[in-house]
Amino acid sequence: MTDFTPRYLKDYQTPDYTITTVDLTFDLDETATLVTNVMKITRQGKHNKPLKLDGEHLKLISIAIDGKELSKEQYQVNEQSLVIDNVYADFELTLVTEISPSTNTALEGLYKSGDAYCTQCEAEGFRRISYFLDRPDVMAVYTTTVIADKQQFPYLLANGNNIAQAELEHGKHSVTWHDPFPKPCYLFALVAGDFDVLADHYITKSGRKVGLEFFVDKGNLYKTTHAMESLKKSMAWDEEQFNLEYDLDIYMVVAVDFFNMGAMENKGLNVFNSKFVLADDLDATDDDFFNVEAVIAHEYFHNWTGNRVTCRDWFQLSLKEGLTVFRDQQFSADMTSQAVTRIKNVRLLRSQQFSEDAGPMAHPIRPEKVIEMNNFYTMTVYEKGAEVIRMLHTLLGEQGFKAGIALYFERFDGQAVTCDDFVQALSDATATDLSQFKLWYSQSGTPQLIVTDSFDASNGEYHLTIKQTHPETHDKQVKQNLHIPVNIELIDKDTAQSCQQSLLQLTQAEQTWTFKGLNQKPVPALLGNFSAPVKLSYDYNEQELLSLMMGAKDEFIRWDAGQTLFALTIKALVSDLNTDISPHILTAIKSVLTSDSDNAFKAEQLSLPSFDQMSDAIFEVEPGVLVAAISKLKVFIAQNLHAQLSTSYDACVNASFAKDGKAIGDRALKNVCLDYLASVSEGDKVEQVNSANERVLTQYNLANNMTDQIAALKSAAVNDLACFEDIMQRFEQQWQDNTLVMDKWFAVNALHNNSAVIDRVTALLNHDKFSLENPNRARALIASFAFHNAKYFHQKDGRGYQFLAEQIGKLNSINPQVASRILTPLIQFKAFSSEHQAMMLTQLNKLNSLDNLARDLQEKLTAALS
Repeated sequence: MTDFTPRYLKDYQTPDYTITTVDLTFDLDETATLVTNVMKITRQGKHNKPLKLDGEHLKLISIAIDGKELSKEQYQVNEQSLVIDNVYADFELTLVTEISPSTNTALEGLYKSGDAYCTQCEAEGFRRISYFLDRPDVMAVYTTTVIADKQQFPYLLANGNNIAQAELEHGKHSVTWHDPFPKPCYLFALVAGDFDVLADHYITKSGRKVGLEFFVDKGNLYKTTHAMESLKKSMAWDEEQFNLEYDLDIYMVVAVDFFNMGAMENKGLNVFNSKFVLADDLDATDDDFFNVEAVIAHEYFHNWTGNRVTCRDWFQLSLKEGLTVFRDQQFSADMTSQAVTRIKNVRLLRSQQFSEDAGPMAHPIRPEKVIEMNNFYTMTVYEKGAEVIRMLHTLLGEQGFKAGIALYFERFDGQAVTCDDFVQALSDATATDLSQFKLWYSQSGTPQLIVTDSFDASNGEYHLTIKQTHPETHDKQVKQNLHIPVNIELIDKDTAQSCQQSLLQLTQAEQTWTFKGLNQKPVPALLGNFSAPVKLSYDYNEQELLSLMMGAKDEFIRWDAGQTLFALTIKALVSDLNTDISPHILTAIKSVLTSDSDNAFKAEQLSLPSFDQMSDAIFEVEPGVLVAAISKLKVFIAQNLHAQLSTSYDACVNASFAKDGKAIGDRALKNVCLDYLASVSEGDKVEQVNSANERVLTQYNLANNMTDQIAALKSAAVNDLACFEDIMQRFEQQWQDNTLVMDKWFAVNALHNNSAVIDRVTALLNHDKFSLENPNRARALIASFAFHNAKYFHQKDGRGYQFLAEQIGKLNSINPQVASRILTPLIQFKAFSSEHQAMMLTQLNKLNSLDNLARDLQEKLTAALS
């Protein structure tokens, strides 16, 4: 029977027993893998409590203490645990269990991905391998022996260093691995298969030679070069920035097609979703290359922020994830563009995390209560968690932050600790009182800053008042005032030049600051570099926003002023679609196109706010009206600036393909311009309508890279152009044997701006390349429709909601993690009009009545329906 009992942070207790060493032997078989687990266990404290081990989907074969087999009367076993009474203070426990990797569609524990075996144990997957104290504060030294058929599985991998190999009878062989660093079981990894291997090495700062190996499916070796270079860059960056060296003799990465997450930082043996390893000039987009580098870095950085120092309990997940996301963001900014990387971070936060804060699953970055831990691998824990780390970096400064990190590792290396331990280390290293700041870890919701100002011309004083407010969240928390860093820059109205800059620290409900020596009232540029994850309310007029777009030193502010201008226009159109659009919009776009900024930054400036971001900003919006408002603004810009957009597009067309920053920026700007130009698909400007289709078709035909190909497909899809069916068929024929590229094809199908799109997506569920058991494929088709085709997901007959609910119902019994993650668009029903809320609630209630509802879904449905 599924256990729906919640767990609370306040109830944490140290384990009654701990495990010091684990000796594992796997005799691999598709349906009957035997796992022999020999553990040295020690009682903690003076008590006579039974030993209770976690276990799920296991067949217990035998159990022995100190070599003596136990009778069935000496233990109790059920679907969730193994309980042994009357154990010693120190003893050796030997368990033999049987598991079935090939039927494990949940992809937790040990499972099959294609022809290979692999594991995923975070958060609580190890209990599907063997009975264990499956909690992160139980840290042991692991030795792992893997046995399998040598011809079928020539590579047998696990954590640590390879210490022994043997040839066995019946064509089998074994390899033994030893990891000298104590770790929790969630970092355990095993992989067995036949791969192509890219081998290289890295010389650390201290002169140690570390072997680097990437294991990929046969035929994909040429696609791993970028990932290998990204790994070496990551290792060098961590040494330079934080003086952190890698600690084992070898670092291995395995790419698999069936994986619930992006990647997993298992000690010395990272298992990756292949989409974050494989990248080639022909079949990967610029975003793919960026993401591979970022995710490779993220998992490598976990070696210290997550592995060497880990979480005491799962409520502390942001201790490792928020910190490591911040580190990979800083790395990506150093490798590419500071401004563009920061803008991408903020777009993600505003479009997804802010709505999470406003929805039924609102929680602090350190949750107080969980039922299913997989549900808390969220934007809040990761992205908002990274913003909290960034605020610490801002408040303490670069050197102070690094001193705090150094003290953190000095104190806690090899331990499982808490978020409080981390903040205390930073506080002690810098002699800074961070007691109020720590509320960010325990308080849910997105704060709102209300800013007012005045200018005293008689003495040249400018007064700026900031009030912090905290909207009620679904968890009914009592809110407190937070410590919020607010970067500001004052812009002269006449010259559009910066005249003063300052870092304000808001700690009270309301504070006022005075700036002197000014000739006139300035325009305040607020939240430079997005210094805090908050919503901002200040009554800018259009001219002031234009001043910020042209005059602010901070590139984020220049971008954000444009986003605010766009958002104000969209809100006005939502109120009345017949509203005249201000010509200031055209002035803003022209200023961007003619500026001397790099093209990657221009592309970000030209991109409109997303449907998700705007739906979070407008109370109970009618989805169709919001879609129409965004579309009207886009078409208005495209029609009125057709010549300028065309000129910019043509200037960015390059005959040859390159991957340098300039070429990437050119493609980014070119494809944003294409997005505008392709939107003119109706109206009285026939020549523009014809040129839209022609331009998209020409780009597809001449494309010498995947970025341009996909941009053409998307433009044809979202504008329902005449060329859509033709180029989609040709693309499928060209790439039908490339798994990752076909994911892109499925995703573009789901974006089709056509009333038949639900029929189209439903039919594709039966495509011979589609499988619900493949998380990437399910996300590509089903999630792309629900998350990114707002017009038809929210269509008035409710079919979009019904389609998603039906697929979630199927996934409930196949892969609850994937089901739970794609439920998000339905549980955020309160953002929309009452009519749409009712239809979404109907589907949520149907899901809630399913037999054998998984914990993952049950927790979210209960929160949404309560």
